[in-house]
Amino acid sequence: MRRHPLRLAAGHPLQLVLGLTIWSLWFVTVYGGLSVACAVAPPAPAQGAMTGLNGGLGLLTLATLGLLLWLAGWCLGAARRSSGRGRFMAALAAGLHLFSAAGVAFVGLPLVTLPPCL
Repeated sequence: MRRHPLRLAAGHPLQLVLGLTIWSLWFVTVYGGLSVACAVAPPAPAQGAMTGLNGGLGLLTLATLGLLLWLAGWCLGAARRSSGRGRFMAALAAGLHLFSAAGVAFVGLPLVTLPPCL
């Protein structure tokens, strides 16, 4: 069975930076988008947290969180099936994906529950 050329194995060293890279791209996208939206068309402060802007940021946060949790589960499953160096790399990658998911959840929760642009 041939593997897709762009698919990384769970024990590949690039998995160690993938979760943190996804987190950093999410962070820059969310805060950059929030800053631009607040500069161009800020929602009324009377709306509170229930704005379209917070809804969009919440969906992006949930999608990123889901991706990171899926990657963590995939790497953890691969770690259970592997041995030696591959097991260590996959387990470490799973931990880093979980760490990145925790970062998304920790930053994303106040982001979507507080009124934007204050």
